[in-house]
Amino acid sequence: MTIDNDDLMNSILGTLGRIDLISSKEMPNIDLYMDQLTTFMDERLKRTTRHPESDKILTKTMINNYAKNDLLPPPVRKKYSKDHLILLIFIYYFKSFLSINDIQTLIEPLKTRFHVSDDELNLTKIYDEAFSIHDDELEPLIADLKEKYARSLKTFDEYDLDEEEKKRMQLFSFITELSYDVYIKKLLIEKMLDNIQEDAAKQKAKEKQDKKNKK
Repeated sequence: MTIDNDDLMNSILGTLGRIDLISSKEMPNIDLYMDQLTTFMDERLKRTTRHPESDKILTKTMINNYAKNDLLPPPVRKKYSKDHLILLIFIYYFKSFLSINDIQTLIEPLKTRFHVSDDELNLTKIYDEAFSIHDDELEPLIADLKEKYARSLKTFDEYDLDEEEKKRMQLFSFITELSYDVYIKKLLIEKMLDNIQEDAAKQKAKEKQDKKNKK
């Protein structure tokens, strides 16, 4: 099999253009039944998956499991609101690199804003604010990928390899550097979530002790 790393890199950059975040203005303002909810998610996010022809974005089982694990409030009369949809979109992105426990920790503050007034900091405003930097991040991200790719093309030059094997080794270098970047960022996220959990445990212990002292 012939490897063309340049074509592969261009393909990778092309996939970034398919990452089209769902604007809050595009979300239905009416409550949806489960089938309507899964259809909306599938239509909007299908092309971002690795295998669009077979990968599932959201299923009835997934939704039930999220509710069972306290990630998602229950529907009202079997209907899901815009706030449900926003939480499910956050969960969709987070679940690719975080555990269920970590997602629970991360979105716990969001659940306190579930169905609050439009005059307050509601989930729609949180969603818009959180993703407001997306467009500004894309260009630096592409530049960083190109820089990493250029570095990978300088590896294995001193070895007596045929062109095909050299390309394979350079591709390995590129993937390794990308993996290390992901590893460091994931480690940072996990450390921050651990701190949140520790602070919550300390606060809970303090409240328990204060309550005991009042008796």
